[in-house]
Amino acid sequence: MATMDEIRKLLTRAVERVYPGEAAVLQTLKSGRRLSVYLGIDPTGPHLHLGHATNLLLLRRFQELGHRVYLLLGDFTARIGDPTDRLAARQPLTPVAIKANLKTFKQQAGKILRFSGQTAAQIKFNSRWLAKLRLADFLTLAGHFTVEQILERAMFQERLRVQKPIWLTELVYPLLQGYDSVALKVDAEIGGSDQTFNMLVGRDLLKSYLGREKLLFTTKLLVNPKTGRKLMNKSEGGLVNLDDQPDQMYGRVMALPDETIMPVAELATDLPDAACAELAAALARGSANPRDLKMRLARAVVNLYWDAESAVAAEKHFIAAFQQGQPEAVSEVSAAVGASLFEILQTAGLVKSKSDWRRLVAAGAVELDGERLVDPHYRLKKSAVCQIGKRRFLRLRVK
Repeated sequence: MATMDEIRKLLTRAVERVYPGEAAVLQTLKSGRRLSVYLGIDPTGPHLHLGHATNLLLLRRFQELGHRVYLLLGDFTARIGDPTDRLAARQPLTPVAIKANLKTFKQQAGKILRFSGQTAAQIKFNSRWLAKLRLADFLTLAGHFTVEQILERAMFQERLRVQKPIWLTELVYPLLQGYDSVALKVDAEIGGSDQTFNMLVGRDLLKSYLGREKLLFTTKLLVNPKTGRKLMNKSEGGLVNLDDQPDQMYGRVMALPDETIMPVAELATDLPDAACAELAAALARGSANPRDLKMRLARAVVNLYWDAESAVAAEKHFIAAFQQGQPEAVSEVSAAVGASLFEILQTAGLVKSKSDWRRLVAAGAVELDGERLVDPHYRLKKSAVCQIGKRRFLRLRVK
């Protein structure tokens, strides 16, 4: 049976709110009953990243305490795309694209979850029940909610305010995600706080269909505390994927803004609470160089998603490439939208000439937020992290 410290950690580390309330959830966890807990992820891209890690780590804590855990991959709901926090509808994905995105999801999630042995995590696909829903079944499902209830979502209200379209498929999305809880017959669900509406729909449906309660654990979002924006976002720059190679992962963590050290430490690593408290205290006192604290963080990230040996090697590589070979001043620069990337990098001393630049681009040695650059005339459109080869990183901050 779980100790009170272990149970308290389920309610505190990375958790923003629990439903139906802390007292009720605490009572259930203290009962010793083995719960079925799930986390759903839509495969809208080929990579899991540190933003996904928050929920995967919480799911692992349930797994370590002997609960039955499911990783639900939304291969059906990904065809629509979650409208959460979006002013425009997502581009629909084809089954072929979804299958390609899913290719290495289990391997990536396996860096956190255990898919073998006792209490092995199980992978589920929601196409197995959603694709089989008959029209009569769907009408019954839709009859549990009113249009007004669905339109209460803040981002739908914002769309209406700015006269942006809301597609019928987007209104249906919460019902389909909510039906996952019914199909799985779960006891609890984990999701980011931006998923609260969808998760509450599932909770209501589970009560209506099966007459049972569902516990909800909404987690804190990995955001930049200075801007309030999601950190693992291509438009913001700075993606750190779970399948990045150790050197690349270490370098990308080091390229993150200093103010993100604590959010990443608390939400995307398994550093003990005491170690996180030490980091926070050092930052508050100003007694350590943020770069050194970030190196400690980068080492913890690589250690978790690879191993200790890889973390040590990645740190040695970074020190040799940056602290001994490149001035720290080129770690971040500000530039205007439309500025020439070549000119920015040349000014920073990262490329020597236009011919050198064209050679690097042609060789596929330049990446923006993990995507290969193919246009040597590229002009800056957004904040991003630029990587040249394995050693050179530069964070580009749009003014």
